[in-house]
Amino acid sequence: MIRAAAALLLLATPVAALERVSFPSANGDAIGGVFAKPEGAGPFPAVVLLHGCGGFLRSDGRLSSRDAQWNALLVKRGYAVLHVDSFGPRGLRETCTLRDPPVRPERERPYDAYGGLAWLQARPDIAPSRIGLMGWSNGAMAVLSTLRTDAPARPALAADFKQAVAFYPGCRAVAAVKPEWDTKIPLAILIGEADDWTNAPPCVALAEKTAARGAPVTIKVYPGAYHDFDAPDTKLRVRENVASTRSRTATIGTDPAARDDALARVPALLDAALKTR
Repeated sequence: MIRAAAALLLLATPVAALERVSFPSANGDAIGGVFAKPEGAGPFPAVVLLHGCGGFLRSDGRLSSRDAQWNALLVKRGYAVLHVDSFGPRGLRETCTLRDPPVRPERERPYDAYGGLAWLQARPDIAPSRIGLMGWSNGAMAVLSTLRTDAPARPALAADFKQAVAFYPGCRAVAAVKPEWDTKIPLAILIGEADDWTNAPPCVALAEKTAARGAPVTIKVYPGAYHDFDAPDTKLRVRENVASTRSRTATIGTDPAARDDALARVPALLDAALKTR
């Protein structure tokens, strides 16, 4: 498990120390991201990461603390990691403050996820049938849109994503899309009980309803935790100018207990799904 002090050291790692890559989205847009992998020849299991509405890079071009944390943890655990950049190649820095963003989690971003999957599957150092998908907030909503059984973004692939994790998605908007949301791909939702940006009850209802129909969906609700609970050493604060809430504010910050649980729970879940041939 990566402790807070160690996680802060990851901020010193520039993206240039990783590998910047370009590839097409499944809709044809030219996008790209940042790729990292363990030492050795592989083939490695892999995870596609979908950033939130603030992107995954700091203003100085380095990975954000949360993305650096997960990148280091997953690579150390034996996974290749692809951070899909849905914003930078399209001339965007963030969409948190935009009422009508030009890139949306239910529209462009599922195609981006599948573009990343196809790029990984074409590499000889990646195990093509052992690839997972993770996303945060806006990226978690993109995860849910990517997984839905009727997703128009899904190309004809020999192997789809094998396991997915969604951190604090906005489930009300996903559930409002018809036909009813459903998936055949295993999904774990992790969300804070006190989240006032993407509320937990709609996600609980979505998970329980789809699980009752036999969908492989689970949910973990962390008591007292807010949005961004898994970020390292982020002081609890109220964020202003949030376009998607009625108050235009949201509470964000680290919840140590929830973060520690997620840092243990998610790798164990991925290991069970992606390290079994």
